Amino acid sequence: MFRNQYDTDVTVWSPEGRLLQVEYAMESVKQGSACVGLRSDQYAVLGALKRSVSELSSHQKKLLEIDDHVGVGIAGLTADARSLAKYMRNECLNHKYIYGAPLPPHLLMGDLADKHQRTTQTYVRRPFGVGLLVASIDPRSSKPHLYQTCPSGNLYEYYASAIGARSQSARTYLEKHVDSFPTASRDNLIVHALQALVGSVSGDDDLTKENASIAVVSADEKLTLIEGDELQSYLDQLELKGNDDNEDDDEDEREDDVEAMEES
Repeated sequence: MFRNQYDTDVTVWSPEGRLLQVEYAMESVKQGSACVGLRSDQYAVLGALKRSVSELSSHQKKLLEIDDHVGVGIAGLTADARSLAKYMRNECLNHKYIYGAPLPPHLLMGDLADKHQRTTQTYVRRPFGVGLLVASIDPRSSKPHLYQTCPSGNLYEYYASAIGARSQSARTYLEKHVDSFPTASRDNLIVHALQALVGSVSGDDDLTKENASIAVVSADEKLTLIEGDELQSYLDQLELKGNDDNEDDDEDEREDDVEAMEES
């Protein structure tokens, strides 16, 4: 992208009907580390890749707890995400204090989308440069939900989604297996999330317990973050699954070779 006379402020329209600063903010989401989300009939799962700025630093957190029934995964500017997370926590606390019950996620997401949108229509303010995947449980119906927000103020609900750098491979994997998600168990959903993240790892790096994190929530389980040693068992399952798939592919190739020899 390049600068021009229509990107000096977020309220300036270009002749093509575009708000260029909003598009720049959406570009920052595409450059953030990948984050995936998926849900079944009982569980909602988030998975994220964590980055470290150097070998001497720790990894940045990409999954944030909002309430016992709400968690977010972020792609983009982490500082903007912390600001939005603080707003979401305050909304949840205020609702619980006034009404004595958890805040329904669709109300929280509506307010959050409005907060995003206001920055696109106000002078000398910039859009939030972060995209959020929000996994939640509706306290009234006990059903899981997965939402995605955008710097433009758009709000979507998904069965599965992925955002961030190199997230197209993750979306392709999720689209291929989406039919199996509604009846999937907790462990299977976690393994699916990790498998989707594998294609989004940069360079020659591998998915490890240091650079991956998982969050799970359900009606019977408060939001739980799975990182470090707790994640290793799921990575082992992922490796076994990959070995089984390779063996199946080799067997299919051998059968094709035998059929070709018989035909000849």
